[in-house]
Amino acid sequence: MSDHLPPPPETGCRNAPLLKERGQREVFCGLTGIVWLHRKMQDAFFLVVGSRTCAHLLQSAAGVMIFAEPRFGTAILEEGDLAGMKDAQDELDREVARLLERRPDIRQLFLVGSCPSEVIKLDLAKAAQRLSARHAPHVRVMNYSGSGIETTFTQGEDACLEAMVPELPATDAHELLLVGALPDVVEDQALQLLADLGIGPVRCLPARRVDEMPHVGPNTRVALTQPFLGDTLAALERRGARHVPSPLPFGEEGTTQWLAALAAEFGVDRDRFERVTAAPRARARKAIAAAAETLRGRSIFFFPDSQLEVPLARFLTRECGMEAIEIGTPFLHRAIAGPDLDLIAPGPTLSEGQDVDLQLDRVRAARPDLTVCGLGLANPLEAEGLATKWAIELVFTPVHFYEQAGDLAALFARPLRRKELLKVGAAATAQREIGA
Repeated sequence: MSDHLPPPPETGCRNAPLLKERGQREVFCGLTGIVWLHRKMQDAFFLVVGSRTCAHLLQSAAGVMIFAEPRFGTAILEEGDLAGMKDAQDELDREVARLLERRPDIRQLFLVGSCPSEVIKLDLAKAAQRLSARHAPHVRVMNYSGSGIETTFTQGEDACLEAMVPELPATDAHELLLVGALPDVVEDQALQLLADLGIGPVRCLPARRVDEMPHVGPNTRVALTQPFLGDTLAALERRGARHVPSPLPFGEEGTTQWLAALAAEFGVDRDRFERVTAAPRARARKAIAAAAETLRGRSIFFFPDSQLEVPLARFLTRECGMEAIEIGTPFLHRAIAGPDLDLIAPGPTLSEGQDVDLQLDRVRAARPDLTVCGLGLANPLEAEGLATKWAIELVFTPVHFYEQAGDLAALFARPLRRKELLKVGAAATAQREIGA
């Protein structure tokens, strides 16, 4: 349904050889997901059970001013807790009681595990059951792990949503469930498109408030808006829900195919589909074209960081004319990423996991025009003359669906334009110095 794009390749990358790497990693931990989750769920609170380092990470990542009162905090594990000199469960009960007394607006409380709490084997699942029984029905207490020991930062959202699935009421209604935390304005755009197509009822996970939480059952159809929700999807499927596979809604093509898959599932006729999508598709194509002038013919290398790498590579290669050298991702869930992989022409190296030293060797040998990586690698690579894009920015920025397609392309064009401007400025400075 995107006839301005190149035709799909005869063989995509779904079954391409996968380079599996297991070594040193350079990623944020799953606690980072709280930064966008606490903004999404308006009556929830995220209590990290961790160290002062965990608290500093969250405060820095969220950029919360000192006089603000966000919907997250840290129950600090002191030396006595870590050494087993205090009963950490009793301490946690007291902290939760104080928190709920001070913040009566809290309806959902998440106890979030961290590296320190997992090292001392603090049973937060047991604590959540005990506290939920104690504070019911006003507050529901759940737990999940945000530890970075074996995970990347977007898996914090996956763990959070997975923890919510067993609590969802059962239903036999034929409904669509959108899964993945989106900025409210983007979610509203998606809901309006679906309503215009006549698809509904539509629920969202996570919902903005606990009273709006969806139900789930054998007639629930699941549409993912993020590619890193494999555990949540598995939990929903255990409840009987069925996934509607499609490319992820990045760019004009991805959004159109995402909507087309749902239109086919809910029996929307082609004329109505074309009528509803024609105008936003045209706007998206026009917005992408402006940034694609900078991106076309340029090469890109993805370090594994956010699990957004596969759909972004599809968007950039097919809609912006870039060449992918390597598409690295922390974990490749083929059932989710498969439709995007089908649209990526064979050629790029597909890698899962990370051995940062080996990947640095490959990126230095390839010298791509643009490298997508974590904050810890960006500055050193910039110092070596490689233009970079921070992977974490792609999670914090609204980039889904038609109206954000141009902004998504511009995020990748901006570092290349900056590099060209710096080069021109340096040349002008050198010329002035020669003239002087």
